[in-house]
Amino acid sequence: MSRPAHRARFGHALHAEWVKLRSLRSTWHTLACLFAVGLGITSLATGRAGEEYASAPAAERLAWDPTGRSLTAYLVAQLVIGVLGTLVVTSEHATGLVRTSLAVTPRRHRLLAAKVVVAAAVAVVAGQALMFAGFLLGQALLAAQDVPHAALDDPGVLSAVVGGGLYLAAIALLAIGLGTILRATAGALTALVGIVFLVPALAGLFPSWSRGLLDFWPTRGAAAVFATAPNPAYPHPWLNLGGMCLGVAAVLAAAFVVFHRRDA
Repeated sequence: MSRPAHRARFGHALHAEWVKLRSLRSTWHTLACLFAVGLGITSLATGRAGEEYASAPAAERLAWDPTGRSLTAYLVAQLVIGVLGTLVVTSEHATGLVRTSLAVTPRRHRLLAAKVVVAAAVAVVAGQALMFAGFLLGQALLAAQDVPHAALDDPGVLSAVVGGGLYLAAIALLAIGLGTILRATAGALTALVGIVFLVPALAGLFPSWSRGLLDFWPTRGAAAVFATAPNPAYPHPWLNLGGMCLGVAAVLAAAFVVFHRRDA
């Protein structure tokens, strides 16, 4: 009889976290910003592709990747969805609501697990919706300019679009872990920017023995999943994405440990 009770309590925690997430104005503002910015960047990236393709040399035309061009929105979208993941945790610490949540759900691992599941579900849906919308919009703009474009049933295209949505969901989970550990929106977002942009930009300064780890770093090896054109540096993009997800899982594991041991 105890197992159904445990399931019911976790179900209640899931429902409570969903109610809290959807009741925040920042959630809807962030999602609206995600699609507005993402589709806007897609329009900019593909809107003048006809001129670029017409003036491109033969080598660039052979390497033309219409799918990757229409998915470049991820460069900014990962930060926006990172904001959503961070606010799932830090908004309660900022308002003190976390104490109320812990009073209702004393088992801390259950409370944080509910937050992770709800945020992951929202991030997967939002990420996949953005990637499919960006792909369809980008290919429509490319077709209107009479340059090579792609369809979802072309080789590697569906894999790139779906992989892009999973990449964004992983970034959201990374943000949840950072938000739990740091308990401050500004600090978590600063750490996220450093992980996503700063470390890869400074990759050349790292010792040679450690550079192989960067193949699994966000915006480097894992981001190769967005392209359909082969990349000699990252021949197995899904393996790189899997390595990145293992890193995100490690951050989440640390977040569970920290959240369990310290005071609210």
